[in-house]
Amino acid sequence: MVPEPAADPEQVLAGYRWQLDPTTLREVADEPDELRTIRERLTDKLASALDNRSRARLLSLRAVVSRVLGDLDEALDDGRMALTYAEATGELRRTALAQARLAHVLRWRGDFAEADRLFAEANSAELPDRLRAALHEHAARSCYDQGRLIEACHHFERALDLRGEGDPELLARVRVGLDALAARAAERGFGPYPRGWDEVLERDRSPVPARDGGQGLWGYADGEGDLVVPARYAEAQPFSEGLAWVRGPQTDRWSLIGPTGETVIEPSYLAARPFSEGLAWVVRDESGWLAVDSTGEVVVPPGFAEVRPFRKGVAAVRREGWGAVDRTGQIVVPTRYHGFHTALVGGRYIDGFTDEGLAVVDLAGRKGVVDRTGQVIVSPAHPALFIHPVAFLATNGGGRWGALDRRGRPLIDPVFHHPDKVIAEIEALLTDASPVL
Repeated sequence: MVPEPAADPEQVLAGYRWQLDPTTLREVADEPDELRTIRERLTDKLASALDNRSRARLLSLRAVVSRVLGDLDEALDDGRMALTYAEATGELRRTALAQARLAHVLRWRGDFAEADRLFAEANSAELPDRLRAALHEHAARSCYDQGRLIEACHHFERALDLRGEGDPELLARVRVGLDALAARAAERGFGPYPRGWDEVLERDRSPVPARDGGQGLWGYADGEGDLVVPARYAEAQPFSEGLAWVRGPQTDRWSLIGPTGETVIEPSYLAARPFSEGLAWVVRDESGWLAVDSTGEVVVPPGFAEVRPFRKGVAAVRREGWGAVDRTGQIVVPTRYHGFHTALVGGRYIDGFTDEGLAVVDLAGRKGVVDRTGQVIVSPAHPALFIHPVAFLATNGGGRWGALDRRGRPLIDPVFHHPDKVIAEIEALLTDASPVL
């Protein structure tokens, strides 16, 4: 009799029902031998996995299993290597999964600062709500371990806002977490006040614009509200990348200052936009917008009527029409479109390109998709189009919604009256709609 082939370890892991310890909020290995077998089979699959996508997925899943088994050194090695492979793919969702799985290992090791930073970096608004909710839930557990119970409450609340009613398993886990949190708060209190985004991401906190009520001029104040840059400007923009544009009361030109108020670039520009990725758009004269670095050196020559910030090395610009330039000023998307209208399925709009380098363009009222290299992924032929984390939602001429895959090929026929129905169909097609973290 021929033995049945062993079950695929990824499918077994996807169907695994984890039990949470109600006190530690850690997964419990009820069947450690079964998990060791799964790990061995993941290792077997890794031996024949040659592409970055597969290696990122398998290594990060093996990190999950090793973590639950308590083999934290092995889990850490796999988690870091998985993130390297995931980042090489350039795919947002794959990278977020690798970040979250590594963060969970770091949490178990007590490396909370790096764990919290990775959870925060992973939780992009461009991800599906299901994954974002799980990321908030796991970030809450990390805060719980640190005694940051108010912050943990905020994460649990955000998880429920995103998926509470539509995900009974998430709801059950959050209930366990809230019960543990209440018990610990009764015993030890709620802990420190929640951290801000910059603190979690370990960014320096720049001073913020503050107005002197007496003179009506602007300076900059620290987190305590004390002026650290005197109020001597008629206009003051927020700091970005450690630099801020200001305009004195006696000039129509903007200058650049550092965090202590020192002048970096003398008054030179009629208009200026905040720095992004080391470059700022400015207007010197009637020749239009140009991009300069922090020394004032021109990096992208002038000639643009409208511009958007650089994201991942590309910025949307308008000349005779809308297109995009890279950091050298080379036109990478021809300036022939009537606009950029990059909309995500959750209702959020992106100013130009997404983190994955995709943008929705408008040509004569029809929407399409281009990437940051200028390649047309979806021809501008749709009255409405949204970017989904693994697909594109689009309408046909009759207003019915369907979906295209990430290569622009038909995925779901346009037969639905509402995009939510299409999203449900996409989730049914995903093999990891509820990924293991």
